[in-house]
Amino acid sequence: MAGVSTGIAFDANLANLKAINPRDVRSEIPQLLAQGEQVVSAFQTVRDQVIFTNKRVFVVNVQGITGKKTSYFSYPYSKVQYFGIETAGVFDIDSELVLAFSDGTRLQFDFKSNVNIREICSMISAYTL
Repeated sequence: MAGVSTGIAFDANLANLKAINPRDVRSEIPQLLAQGEQVVSAFQTVRDQVIFTNKRVFVVNVQGITGKKTSYFSYPYSKVQYFGIETAGVFDIDSELVLAFSDGTRLQFDFKSNVNIREICSMISAYTL
């Protein structure tokens, strides 16, 4: 699925991901988890969510005006070729995570400045290395 847009990567602060309590992920997410899989951390924009589990990254893209149509993308850590982060600065107030997968898919997530991007990096390192 190279080149599939997740609808998450934006440069407007409104669309940047903010941390949410893992208990506040969309109600259907537990049904999509594999046995033994647990939500580790979760983030959301106005309607979309990015969910990190102990096995993969879920991207939930709510579409349309009513929000009834929803796309779910699963990106397993076992397919990550490399990843990188960019911390927030003085003028560029968001931080970024880039994940590149073996099939050529490249994801970029922009987080609000108060998100601990180094903690996310450490978590991904633990699951990919």
